[in-house]
Amino acid sequence: MIKQYQEKPLRDLTFAIVGLGLIGGSYAKALRNLKVRKILGMDISHGIARACLNANMIDEIVEADGSNLKEADVIICSVYPEAIVGFVRQNVQNFAEGMLMTDATGVKGTMPHDIQALLPEGCEFISGHPMAGRQGSGLGMSDAAIFNNSNYIIVPTEKNSPEAVRWLEEFAKALGCARSVKVSTEDHDKIIAYTSDLPHITAVALVNSASYNENTQYFIAGGFRDATRVADINPDLWSDLFLSNRANVIAEIENYQNQLERWKKAIENNDRETLKEIMREAGPRRRQLY
Repeated sequence: MIKQYQEKPLRDLTFAIVGLGLIGGSYAKALRNLKVRKILGMDISHGIARACLNANMIDEIVEADGSNLKEADVIICSVYPEAIVGFVRQNVQNFAEGMLMTDATGVKGTMPHDIQALLPEGCEFISGHPMAGRQGSGLGMSDAAIFNNSNYIIVPTEKNSPEAVRWLEEFAKALGCARSVKVSTEDHDKIIAYTSDLPHITAVALVNSASYNENTQYFIAGGFRDATRVADINPDLWSDLFLSNRANVIAEIENYQNQLERWKKAIENNDRETLKEIMREAGPRRRQLY
């Protein structure tokens, strides 16, 4: 079976984007910059889809019955995790032979396997996750530049072909990503609970502290600003992500509580050496990250 996404350059491919918020809109803008053949778009809000069409971010809105999805060589799903499976169930009859589907969700769970079980022979789903978020949410915050120098996580299963993995790696590079990394679904969800879920929880907790008052804004320098940058988040999306990854998120909260307890005990005991040791541990680790 001929798989157009493998045989043709990006400029000759038609893409469909499902979900036109921050990430989906950024994909649309990046694909426009790449001058792909055609961009189809759909969103739960027809007004958002129409706005994208009027702004020339997409060429065509996906029909209500999904019939023009047959044109898509590649479908990118940028919606809540549980909505992707629903989209596939509703539109599986509209997928072109040899189509490739990917996603951008922040938690995987069983979703990749669930989708792969639904797809017809010849179509392939390979899960992905661009580490390219930014403060705020919605189409208005979308920007093709968010992919520049970011990391692109690829989450293949045993059902994915080497060709699909290579294509997604090259696609990430074309978007502007600096590197791509392959991990299992289990490792993805465990690591993301630490590097994404926990920082968002921490930022919200800091802003929601009982210490917040009308004078707080006058005492903010770089530390508080950086630590709370992601506190203004989409409640619908993030509550879904936290609950979908609850076991890993709870484990990371407990790890964090253990670290805070070390600080608390050292300060209670006037233990300067332990405080210095805690900070000495962090320095080299932080430098390894960047």
